[in-house]
Amino acid sequence: MGNFKGHALPGSFFLLFGLWWSVKYPLKYACRKNKNACYLGSRAGFQRLEFVEGIIKAVFALIGMVAEQFVPDGPHLKLYNYEEKHWDHLMNWQHATMYLFYGISGLVDIVAHGTSALPVAMDKMMLSLAVFVEGFLFCYHLHGRTMLDVHVHQLLLFAIFGAAGCIFLEVFFRGSIVLEMLCTSLCILQGSWFWQIGFVLYPPNGRPEWNQTDHTNMMFLTMCYCWHYAFAFLILAVNYTIISWAVRSKVKQAQSMEMGLLKTSDRDQESEDEI
Repeated sequence: MGNFKGHALPGSFFLLFGLWWSVKYPLKYACRKNKNACYLGSRAGFQRLEFVEGIIKAVFALIGMVAEQFVPDGPHLKLYNYEEKHWDHLMNWQHATMYLFYGISGLVDIVAHGTSALPVAMDKMMLSLAVFVEGFLFCYHLHGRTMLDVHVHQLLLFAIFGAAGCIFLEVFFRGSIVLEMLCTSLCILQGSWFWQIGFVLYPPNGRPEWNQTDHTNMMFLTMCYCWHYAFAFLILAVNYTIISWAVRSKVKQAQSMEMGLLKTSDRDQESEDEI
C-alpha cells in the first residue's frame, strides 16, 4: 500500500519481532550459562517458543497479504488489467510477495520445530531468504520516484541486506549471541525506519509535506537513520541488562535456598548423632 498505513503495518511487525528477540536471545544466552535458573533453559522449552513464533510469523504474513490485496484501492487478486492493457497495482503485489516469503518462513519454523521432518537450521536459512527477497524486491521498487523517496528506501536496504547476511551466518554459527543481537538490532531498525518513511512520504493528520528535492532533507534523514540505530542498541542494552540481572538474582536465590537446606540437613544429622 502506497500510503502511511502501508508502511506502518510492516514497521509494526518488524518492531514487534525485534522487541521480542531483544528479550528472547538474552534470556536464551543467560539460561545457557545458568541452566538451573529457568525452565526455558531446556532445549524443549525454547523449541516450543520457536514453534509459537513460527505460527505468529505466518499469521502476521497472512494479515499483510490480505491487507495488500483487499484494501479499497487494492488489486483484489487482479494482476493484469486487460481493458487498459497494463499491470495492475504492482506495488501492492510486490508487498504481498514480501509477506508471502515471510509466511513460508513461518511455516518452515512450525515444521522444523514441531516435527523432525526438517533440519532445525532450515528455519534460519528460510528466514535469511525471506529477508533477502524483501531487499531484492525493494531494489526494483524505486523507479521514477523522487530523490527523497529513493533515498529513504535505499537507507532501508542497508538494514535489510545486513539482516539477511547475519541470519545466513546463523545457519552455520547457531546460538552466537553476537550474531543474534546484531540481527535483532537491524530488525528493530527496519521496523522503526518503516514508520519514519511513512511520516516522511505520507504525513498523517494533514501535517506539512517534506520537500522531496531538498538535499538538506536527505542529510537530515541520513543522520536520523543513525539515531534510529542508536535507539535500537539502547533497547538491546536495557533488555540485556534487565534479563541478566533477573537471571543472576534467581541463581543467587536458588543457591541461598540450597545452602539453607544443606544447613538444615546437617543440623538434623547432628541431632541424630547426639541421640
